[in-house]
This record gives sequence, C-alpha cells and structure tokens, in this order.
Amino acid sequence: QVQLVESGGGLVQPGGSLRLSCAASGINISLYTMHWYRQGPENQRELFANIFSDGATNYLDAVKGRFTVSRDNAKNTMYLQMNDLKPETTAVYYCNTVNRTQNWWGQGTQVTVSS
Repeated sequence: QVQLVESGGGLVQPGGSLRLSCAASGINISLYTMHWYRQGPENQRELFANIFSDGATNYLDAVKGRFTVSRDNAKNTMYLQMNDLKPETTAVYYCNTVNRTQNWWGQGTQVTVSS
C-alpha cells in the first residue's frame, strides 16, 4: 500500500522559511516523478514543483528562486524548502505521484503566512 505523508507546515511570518517533508512508503520515490501541489482558501489545487527520477526539478514561475525541491533516496523522502514566504502562499500543501493506473496523494499540510 502506497502512503505519502506530508509534514512541516505551520504558521510563519512573511519573509520566513519552512521546510516541508513528504515521506513515502510502498514506492521507491527515486523511480517516480514527484509533485508538490498547493490549494489556497478559494483556489483550485495547483501544481507548482516537480522532481523527476533523474533529479531534475521544475518550478512554476511564481515560486522559482524561492522554493527548492529535493529528495533523500535513503529516507525515501521528498522535501520542499520554502524561503521568503508571502501571505499569498498560504495554502494546504500536498505531495503527489502517479503511475499508469493510480494517483497517490498525501493528506496535506497547512502553511499559513501571516504577521
């Protein structure tokens, strides 16, 4: 059974930083493209970052230069380092991956950016 478990969210002031984790079980994340999504209070769920099986990464322009995706294969965990956080980045953050027949999501972790 595949499980993705996000952690690391919380309340942070504007300009602050957080590191989110996505711990996986049941799959070897080094073999998959892993995704980070977020969903704000009145928004659709939005894909904003990927890390591919070869380690390459891709980001939405809105987060490029401030967010960094990485992966620890030994821990089977993906990370999202978020710097210079802004109030508009308040959202529930989800990790995700898919194969040909299934689509796996974590439960999400809340990030709130507020003074």
